[in-house]
Amino acid sequence: MRGFTLLEVMIALAIAGGVLLTVISSVNYHLSIVGRDNEETTAALVGRAKMDDPDFNKSTETKGSFAPDHPDLKWEREKTETQVPGLSQIRLTVSWDDDKKKINLVKYVATNAQ
Repeated sequence: MRGFTLLEVMIALAIAGGVLLTVISSVNYHLSIVGRDNEETTAALVGRAKMDDPDFNKSTETKGSFAPDHPDLKWEREKTETQVPGLSQIRLTVSWDDDKKKINLVKYVATNAQ
C-alpha cells in the first residue's frame, strides 16, 4: 500500500493550520504598527507646520483643529514663561482618536519675537 494514513494527513493539516495562524497574526500585528506610526507621523508633521507658521505665534487662540485637511486632529497651545528672562516656551499638543492619543511639540521663542 502506498499513500498517507489519515493520522499523517491530520497531523500535517494541524501543523499547516498552526503556521498559517501564526503568519496571519504576525501580519495583522505589523499592520497595526504601521497604522499607528502613520497617525503619529501625520500628527507630528501638521503640528510642526502649525508651530512654524509665523501667524501662529502671534495668534491668541489656544485650541483648534486642522480641518479641512485633517479634521480628526486637534491642537491645543500652552504658552509659559521660562526662568530665562525674555524667553517663552510654547507647547503644542496634537491629539486624535477622541483625545486618546497625543503628542507634544515644544518650541522656545524670544518674548519680543512674538
